[in-house]
Amino acid sequence: QVQLAESGGGLVQPGGSLRLSCAASGSIFSINTMYWYRQAPGNQRELVAAITYGGTTNYADSVKGRFTISRDRLKNTVDLQMNSLKPEDTAVYYCKADIRKVGERPNAYWGQGTQVTVSS
Repeated sequence: QVQLAESGGGLVQPGGSLRLSCAASGSIFSINTMYWYRQAPGNQRELVAAITYGGTTNYADSVKGRFTISRDRLKNTVDLQMNSLKPEDTAVYYCKADIRKVGERPNAYWGQGTQVTVSS
Protein backbone atom coordinates (compact mmCIF):
# COMPACT_ATOMS: atom_id res chain seq x y z
CA GLN A 1 0.00 0.00 0.00
CA VAL A 2 1.01 3.59 -0.64
CA GLN A 3 -0.31 6.50 1.36
CA LEU A 4 0.07 10.26 1.15
CA ALA A 5 -0.57 12.25 4.29
CA GLU A 6 -0.91 16.03 4.26
CA SER A 7 -0.54 18.36 7.21
CA GLY A 8 -0.25 22.06 7.94
CA GLY A 9 -3.59 23.48 6.86
CA GLY A 10 -5.58 25.89 8.95
CA LEU A 11 -7.01 29.38 9.28
CA VAL A 12 -4.82 32.36 8.48
CA GLN A 13 -5.41 36.06 7.96
CA PRO A 14 -4.91 37.68 4.55
CA GLY A 15 -1.24 38.41 4.01
CA GLY A 16 -0.21 35.58 6.30
CA SER A 17 1.74 32.40 5.63
CA LEU A 18 1.23 28.67 5.93
CA ARG A 19 3.40 25.69 5.14
CA LEU A 20 1.82 22.46 3.93
CA SER A 21 3.64 19.16 4.11
CA CYS A 22 2.96 15.82 2.49
CA ALA A 23 4.67 12.55 3.29
CA ALA A 24 4.49 9.45 1.12
CA SER A 25 4.82 6.07 2.76
CA GLY A 26 4.44 2.40 1.93
CA SER A 27 5.92 0.10 -0.68
CA ILE A 28 7.60 2.80 -2.72
CA PHE A 29 10.29 2.07 -5.28
CA SER A 30 10.56 5.58 -6.69
CA ILE A 31 8.67 8.86 -6.89
CA ASN A 32 8.70 10.96 -10.03
CA THR A 33 6.80 14.23 -10.03
CA MET A 34 5.04 15.50 -6.89
CA TYR A 35 2.23 18.02 -6.99
CA TRP A 36 -0.05 20.24 -4.97
CA TYR A 37 -3.61 20.77 -6.20
CA ARG A 38 -6.47 22.70 -4.64
CA GLN A 39 -10.22 22.71 -4.91
CA ALA A 40 -12.49 25.51 -3.74
CA PRO A 41 -16.23 24.96 -3.26
CA GLY A 42 -18.00 24.92 -6.61
CA ASN A 43 -14.73 24.88 -8.54
CA GLN A 44 -12.77 22.20 -10.31
CA ARG A 45 -9.58 20.89 -8.80
CA GLU A 46 -6.67 22.89 -10.13
CA LEU A 47 -2.93 22.43 -10.22
CA VAL A 48 -1.10 24.77 -7.88
CA ALA A 49 2.50 23.62 -8.19
CA ALA A 50 4.59 20.67 -9.30
CA ILE A 51 8.18 19.53 -8.81
CA THR A 52 9.96 16.84 -10.78
CA TYR A 53 12.43 14.32 -9.43
CA GLY A 54 15.22 16.57 -10.69
CA GLY A 55 13.80 19.62 -8.96
CA THR A 56 12.20 21.46 -11.87
CA THR A 57 9.22 23.42 -10.63
CA ASN A 58 6.04 24.70 -12.23
CA TYR A 59 3.44 27.04 -10.73
CA ALA A 60 -0.03 28.26 -11.53
CA ASP A 61 0.03 31.91 -12.57
CA SER A 62 -2.17 32.81 -9.61
CA VAL A 63 0.48 31.71 -7.08
CA LYS A 64 3.75 32.60 -8.81
CA GLY A 65 5.97 34.66 -6.56
CA ARG A 66 3.96 33.76 -3.46
CA PHE A 67 4.14 29.96 -3.19
CA THR A 68 7.22 27.74 -3.21
CA ILE A 69 7.21 23.98 -3.69
CA SER A 70 10.08 21.86 -2.44
CA ARG A 71 10.78 18.19 -1.82
CA ASP A 72 13.06 15.89 0.11
CA ARG A 73 13.80 12.85 -2.03
CA LEU A 74 15.26 10.87 0.85
CA LYS A 75 12.23 11.41 3.08
CA ASN A 76 9.65 11.19 0.25
CA THR A 77 8.11 14.47 1.26
CA VAL A 78 6.88 17.54 -0.58
CA ASP A 79 6.16 20.90 1.00
CA LEU A 80 4.30 24.00 -0.14
CA GLN A 81 5.31 27.29 1.45
CA MET A 82 2.49 29.77 0.97
CA ASN A 83 3.14 33.45 1.59
CA SER A 84 1.05 36.58 1.07
CA LEU A 85 -2.09 34.50 1.26
CA LYS A 86 -5.31 35.88 -0.19
CA PRO A 87 -8.94 34.96 0.50
CA GLU A 88 -9.09 33.41 -2.98
CA ASP A 89 -6.46 30.89 -1.88
CA THR A 90 -9.08 29.33 0.37
CA ALA A 91 -9.54 25.71 -0.68
CA VAL A 92 -8.86 22.12 0.19
CA TYR A 93 -5.26 21.41 -0.81
CA TYR A 94 -4.32 17.97 -2.07
CA CYS A 95 -0.96 16.33 -2.47
CA LYS A 96 -0.42 14.04 -5.47
CA ALA A 97 2.57 11.95 -6.45
CA ASP A 98 3.54 9.73 -9.38
CA ILE A 99 4.80 6.66 -7.54
CA ARG A 100 6.26 3.42 -8.78
CA LYS A 101 5.93 0.39 -6.57
CA VAL A 102 8.31 -2.51 -6.95
CA GLY A 103 7.49 -4.45 -10.11
CA GLU A 104 4.74 -2.08 -11.19
CA ARG A 105 4.28 0.87 -13.53
CA PRO A 106 3.99 4.35 -12.01
CA ASN A 107 0.57 5.37 -10.77
CA ALA A 108 -0.84 8.59 -9.40
CA TYR A 109 -1.66 8.64 -5.70
CA TRP A 110 -3.60 11.33 -3.84
CA GLY A 111 -3.69 12.48 -0.27
CA GLN A 112 -6.90 13.07 1.64
CA GLY A 113 -6.64 16.87 1.51
CA THR A 114 -6.10 19.62 4.05
CA GLN A 115 -8.26 22.72 4.44
CA VAL A 116 -6.71 26.16 4.04
CA THR A 117 -8.91 29.11 4.95
CA VAL A 118 -7.75 32.69 4.43
CA SER A 119 -10.03 35.09 6.25
CA SER A 120 -9.93 38.02 8.63
